Amino acid sequence: MDLAAFQRGVALFNNAEFFAAHEVLEDVWRDAAGPQKKYLQALIQIAVAFYHHGNGNCVGARSLLARAVRNLDGCPDVFFGIQLSLLRHSLAKWQEALNGSASVTPPLPRLEPSKDNSQSD
Repeated sequence: MDLAAFQRGVALFNNAEFFAAHEVLEDVWRDAAGPQKKYLQALIQIAVAFYHHGNGNCVGARSLLARAVRNLDGCPDVFFGIQLSLLRHSLAKWQEALNGSASVTPPLPRLEPSKDNSQSD
């Protein structure tokens, strides 16, 4: 995996530059294989979901977020230095919000680095 490009994509994502994050992470995804590919696909889907949300396309956001959550199934809680347990929690809150069952809009999700910098793969 092109770690520098991955980190660029994470930084863009965390700056809410979701379309740009999607573009960068898609380039990394093309060269990935196995669990890495599915993980990167999930991150790309999340970025596109929030791009759609920002453009008022809640149906597209809901659909992509659901697929992303499914693609994260089976990934460890820390994968390539990102705390997926925190991301999963954030995405669950967003799924509630997008389905109309949350009373407040949650903060945008972030790809938080692991405190121990482990790079499980």
